[in-house]
Amino acid sequence: MSATSAPARDDLRPDADDALTPARRRWRLPFSPWHLVLVPATVVLLFPFYWLVITSLETESEALRFPPVLFPSAIRFANYADALASAPFVRFFFNSLEVTLLTVLCNLVLCTLAGYAFARFRFLGRGALFAVILATLMVPFQVTMIPQFIIVKWLGVHVLAGVGIDHLGALILPNAATAFGIFFMRQFFRTLPLEYEESARVDGASRLTVLVRIVLPLAAAPLATLAALTFLDSWNDFLWPLIAVTSTDKMTLQLGLATFQGAHATEWSLLMAGNVMSLIPMLVVFFIAQRYFVRSVAATGLSGT
Repeated sequence: MSATSAPARDDLRPDADDALTPARRRWRLPFSPWHLVLVPATVVLLFPFYWLVITSLETESEALRFPPVLFPSAIRFANYADALASAPFVRFFFNSLEVTLLTVLCNLVLCTLAGYAFARFRFLGRGALFAVILATLMVPFQVTMIPQFIIVKWLGVHVLAGVGIDHLGALILPNAATAFGIFFMRQFFRTLPLEYEESARVDGASRLTVLVRIVLPLAAAPLATLAALTFLDSWNDFLWPLIAVTSTDKMTLQLGLATFQGAHATEWSLLMAGNVMSLIPMLVVFFIAQRYFVRSVAATGLSGT
């Protein structure tokens, strides 16, 4: 009995498991459990942007109410036209565009050259110099803004007026190269095999030729990421333009938006309309370059410092 009943008990176990399997499948979520956290977090993060857009379409009385009006009685697109008419908004926009594009171009050139030099060249004090450059990342701008102002003012008086105070060059020169950009490009170049470059060097190519024709085509993702991050940082910069620029015709967009705030009253609807218009270039750049972010960060993180 025991010899014949033992297989019978074993035969019953798969049947019991098979009976429980549909019930387990019935309670399985049709999506990842992480969505239960990510979806509410996304709503929380998008709410300020929704509030910004709604306020830009409200009347001035609705914009001043508390609690805020999240569903306006009437959509007022005229706020955007009023914002353009109440300040030289177009001038601010082109000033920001000029400063940002030139800053991005300078960072791509200078940070690429410096990063390649730190990654490939061996020279005395390379490690110490790179450590000093990285140490500047830990120094807040509030500590260096007075020395930076004095240096830019001296350069404008004794070297070139276009890079002095109250010129757009004063907004470009201090940000022409960044410690983060040098570190970012150096980390990527360290991940590339040396065999690509050594074969070209054997054929007689110079270092600059190797960099331009072999290395840079492989660095599309890091270059696009650096360009996007530099664009966003330069476009949103407010404190340094506030210090370095005094003339209205030299103001950038972020600095010009402060003109909507008066000493006794603030035109919130027009201010929010101006902010929405200033966000459009950043959103365009972000959506174009977002596919390069993960690829470049993953690549630059493979090599140690």
